[in-house]
Amino acid sequence: MAGHVKPIPVPVILAAVNGDEIALAAVVAHYQKYIRALATRPVKDEYGNEYLYVDEDMRLRLETKLIIAILDFDLN
Repeated sequence: MAGHVKPIPVPVILAAVNGDEIALAAVVAHYQKYIRALATRPVKDEYGNEYLYVDEDMRLRLETKLIIAILDFDLN
């Protein structure tokens, strides 16, 4: 099935919320394509040609926001 992404297993999510670095890295890796898509911006050169590039500052900000959201998540 095109476009189907396997969900993150619940034990991995729970481990990430509890601060497990490996699980946290797995969750961030799972969302890497989506984060890159959100951070992609069009830019025009001096001839008017438009190109897409990944704004690395925005990509890092989005990854940081995801990590903070995971670590601050309250299970109660």
